[in-house]
Amino acid sequence: MNIKINSTKVSYFTLTAYFDVGAFEYLLFIIILSLYMFIVCSNVLLIVVICMNRSLHEPMYLFLCSLFVNELYGSTALFPFLLVQILSDIHTVSAPFCFLQIFCVYSYACVEFLNLAVMSYDRYLAICCPLQYNTSMTFNKVIILIAVTWIYSFLSVVGTISLIVPLQLCGNIINKVYCLNYSIVKLACSDTRVNNIYGLVGTFLSVFAPFIIILYTYVKILQVCFSGSKQARQKAVSTCTPHLASLLNFSFGVCFEIITSRFDLNIAPNVLNIFLSLYFLTCQPFFNPVMYGLKMSKIRIICKGLLYWCI
Repeated sequence: MNIKINSTKVSYFTLTAYFDVGAFEYLLFIIILSLYMFIVCSNVLLIVVICMNRSLHEPMYLFLCSLFVNELYGSTALFPFLLVQILSDIHTVSAPFCFLQIFCVYSYACVEFLNLAVMSYDRYLAICCPLQYNTSMTFNKVIILIAVTWIYSFLSVVGTISLIVPLQLCGNIINKVYCLNYSIVKLACSDTRVNNIYGLVGTFLSVFAPFIIILYTYVKILQVCFSGSKQARQKAVSTCTPHLASLLNFSFGVCFEIITSRFDLNIAPNVLNIFLSLYFLTCQPFFNPVMYGLKMSKIRIICKGLLYWCI
């Protein structure tokens, strides 16, 4: 039941999705800590490999480096907070930290979709316009695309935060394990039409517009693949498979969170609902370095060399 606070500011929020796991508390802590350590180590390894090897200073790998940096950023927005909450008896979070977490989580999701869209554009140029690729995708253009991806994401989420901070709230109960924009908007006593419109427009521009771009580029890539040689098809499949797998994995997690948050749906048992709501923040940072590390031959060869050298 919400604590009624008549049209005033709140200094903290209570997260009610946590429940007592009894003797499994420390086991859960160790599992999540191990997952976070693996995410940090694997993403840092691939960032260092790409940055330190000049043979990987190509557009595709530079976009991958941006993606891995984002995985570190997004996972760090959740995991340390999650670890503290697991060991805590009272699941509260201060309002300023809650807004900071919303900023980090939303900008992470925005950067992820835009980065995947830029990567699909890069693959489209490489496969559909190979003769113009080197002139179209220059180093300066790569840097500009990466910079625009991050700057636009930060600015768009700054707009979201600037709309929720002044809201007068009638409660402080969030039925989640971390802070979400719409969970706070639903607590507002005042008119939230501007928040809702900005949220819907932002969701379209940050999620659905990049998805449409990706869909268009892959339709074009498939057309070229089916009309080309067997060798060309195999090369296209080897470079595009990790990207498509990453896109589908992340899209599933984000769409589930958007739908359940917007429409207050409980389509699964509580534990499964919590797992699925955390999916895009936990599985994507784990999934990407594993997928790209195994599937991209250049990265895989260099990582094997580093492993043998260390041994």
